Amino acid sequence: MDSSETPTRAMGKQLIIAEKPSVAGDIARALGGFTRHNNYYESSRYVLSYAVGHLLELSAPEEFDPKRGRWSFRHLPVIPPRFDLAPINGKSAAQLGVLLKLIRRKDVVRLINACDAGREGELIFRYIVQHARDRKPIERLWLQSMTPAAIREGFEQLRSDRQMLPLADAAKCRSEADWLVGINGTRAMTAFNSKEGGFYLTTVGRVQTPTLAILVEREERIRNFTPRDYWEVHARFGAKAGEYAGRWFNPDFRKADDPEKKSERLWRAPEADQVVAACRGKAGKVSEETKPATQLSPLLFDLTSLQRDANSRFGFSAKTTLSLAQALYERHKVLTYPRTDSRALPEDYLGTVKKTLSTLQGTPYSSFAGNILKQGWVRPNKRIFNNAKVSDHFAIIPTLQAPKHLNEMEGKLYDLVVRRFLAVFHPAAEYLQTLRITKVGEHRFKTEGRVLQNPGWLVVYGKSAQEESEGLPPVAQNEAVDVLDVAAVAHQTKPPARYTEATLLSAMEGAGKLVEDDELRAAMEAKGLGTPATRAAIIEGLLQEEYVHRNGKELVPTPKAFSLFFALRHFGVTEITSPELTGDWEFKLKQMEAGGLKREEFMEHIESVTRDLVERIRNGDIPDAAFATVRAPCPKCGGMVQENYRKFQCQKCDFSLWKVLSGREWAPEEIVELFSKHFVGPLTGFRSRAGKPFSAALRLTGEFRLEFDFGRGAPSADEGGAPDFGAQDPVGACPKCGARVFEHGAAYVCEKAVGAGRSCDFRSGKLILQQPIERAQMQKLLTAGRTDLLSGFISRRNGRKFKAFLVARPDGAVNFEFEAKTPRKPRAVGRPSAQEDAAKPMKRRAVSGRAARAKTPAKPRRKAA
Repeated sequence: MDSSETPTRAMGKQLIIAEKPSVAGDIARALGGFTRHNNYYESSRYVLSYAVGHLLELSAPEEFDPKRGRWSFRHLPVIPPRFDLAPINGKSAAQLGVLLKLIRRKDVVRLINACDAGREGELIFRYIVQHARDRKPIERLWLQSMTPAAIREGFEQLRSDRQMLPLADAAKCRSEADWLVGINGTRAMTAFNSKEGGFYLTTVGRVQTPTLAILVEREERIRNFTPRDYWEVHARFGAKAGEYAGRWFNPDFRKADDPEKKSERLWRAPEADQVVAACRGKAGKVSEETKPATQLSPLLFDLTSLQRDANSRFGFSAKTTLSLAQALYERHKVLTYPRTDSRALPEDYLGTVKKTLSTLQGTPYSSFAGNILKQGWVRPNKRIFNNAKVSDHFAIIPTLQAPKHLNEMEGKLYDLVVRRFLAVFHPAAEYLQTLRITKVGEHRFKTEGRVLQNPGWLVVYGKSAQEESEGLPPVAQNEAVDVLDVAAVAHQTKPPARYTEATLLSAMEGAGKLVEDDELRAAMEAKGLGTPATRAAIIEGLLQEEYVHRNGKELVPTPKAFSLFFALRHFGVTEITSPELTGDWEFKLKQMEAGGLKREEFMEHIESVTRDLVERIRNGDIPDAAFATVRAPCPKCGGMVQENYRKFQCQKCDFSLWKVLSGREWAPEEIVELFSKHFVGPLTGFRSRAGKPFSAALRLTGEFRLEFDFGRGAPSADEGGAPDFGAQDPVGACPKCGARVFEHGAAYVCEKAVGAGRSCDFRSGKLILQQPIERAQMQKLLTAGRTDLLSGFISRRNGRKFKAFLVARPDGAVNFEFEAKTPRKPRAVGRPSAQEDAAKPMKRRAVSGRAARAKTPAKPRRKAA
């Protein structure tokens, strides 16, 4: 800090801008003398306010940014000479307004950047200042710890703006490069896939596409996997002190390139039979080795490891875990900042940890916390307290605030964090590990066991020595034992498991290991794909764009994902499908942060990459070679239908069907159902020409044209007379006339509402405001008069999701019934409320019969291209 700047500082106030409200509160308490105002603090020397994460995002000037309907190669690449900044909508826009007013105050003569100590924190601050267009001197507060002493010390050692410019350049370059590659790649692939008409949004991105590649490559391995038979030989032995089991192994085995080959596997049945015959009825000699082993507790949580654990234990999605952790941090104030990639604490946090343990007295964790303090287990330990392993933020731990009114899911996550926090200060678990080898002639059998001597940190999770021990009956060295039973057991090799969110998060975090270049791999060592704060959004984006579907806990790539990679590989666009691009960027950005690379040079490189990406897609062409055969005959002539990149094409007649319909790609099982039944749906994920999502069923007409069916109106004329419901079981009784209700196309209809002699008009769509109405729910509606609470309705007015019951009226109308909001009663952490199962008061809103039956685009039927 220049001494010449001191007089300027004395003439007015300094505005401190923190990244989030909690940090602003910590600074106010550490410095003292502040008065709280609405969204900011003020003292005689400082004005103090905060962002709420990113408040602004990049946008191209309008003259360089064609609207979605004009996305074509004529407008690509989009490389604007400058970038504008646009406020991010929502509550952050209001806080941006507060900051702009404070920056423009005449008595504010200097700005202090107190955003997080890292690239993203620098970017948040720089964008706010750029948007304000009010140039004032800047200094930087650089904190690695949030203790009051560390904050006061940081203000005594403020960094100059000149020192921070290389980091600011790297931050802006990363943001602009992501925009250029993501926007141009997405628009180029969308333009290519929309050549035949319609609008087929095909998103790509530096992080999204390599993440999708991880899933696609695993799925390809699963599809191409051929199981192989192998055998194991298992035996039971009788010793003086009891029986034990053993498994044959080859002591001369050496690891090979084939991961399926293991020491205990035999690849031919006769070999296994020979081992069995040689050992049956024989005696063996035992030798064993016992040695102590220890197991340390897992490290403290960062966001990614917390998301992994919550997904494995409770099935929470990464998005759900982040949302819960954010609520526990912001609203309940019982956890520290969750969007962190660090699993260590600052070295000056020993006192804070001891205070935190003291606050856990009188809670279910009291005995563990008290014992840690009593034994003096909080002491300097580089595994826990390590400044070198603290990045912008430290690990997630409980705060000094006691939890109140947590719901069940919040309680589970809080418990997960607290127990990990307690466990890390406990000593290691201690075992006695036993390896027993039983030799029968020339054959050897292995038996392993372990006995827990001291549970250590496992006591925090309720584990005892008895529960965790796998004891063996004792034997003397070289004791003779009898072979009581021996048998060959047949097995088959299994394909690799599909990714869950937990395992995908691990793969994203460790993606740098997949990079072959040593320098790029080193640059990515601490980064991976995405950041802890963005990985959940990346996974949700893949789900939202229909690249991936959830199947239980598994993440399964869709046909749209395989089509994308088929095209990118054909075009030779490989850099965006692997972590290499992120590694290259990180290497160059680290050079920039160190002053070894200029911003202009990096951006010239990015512009060149962007132009090359667009040109390869623009000039690419995919032949119509077939790569699959549909498992159903042509609905028109019965011939074979083959799939290529763009179409399903009959090889015998002129029947064909585009693979992409209104922005949605067919799944193989949907095509089979359509060809077999001439009807499928309702299906979600369609997009109108304006890009708005909608849902519908589809039918093949008598002329083999494809039409949308929105579940309203009479059947098409080509269907003939009344439908035959003889093969169906009725869903229930019509609420209007008492006749039977059946499934018919995209609707549930009264049998007297179809055909020539109609006497009733009851009809309710299988899809209402994009919420599928399953048969079981319609049965409840018809028998009990009300469905369960359904959570997937989407308002046509504002596009927001809402929850409601469907209720049936005697006149046949179907109404929404809304759950009334009632004050939440206090609940102990992790304990479900007994009142939750009681009936809650409802409020009802009548909706028109047409609206309740099916909300659809304006036209009742639209023919597909």
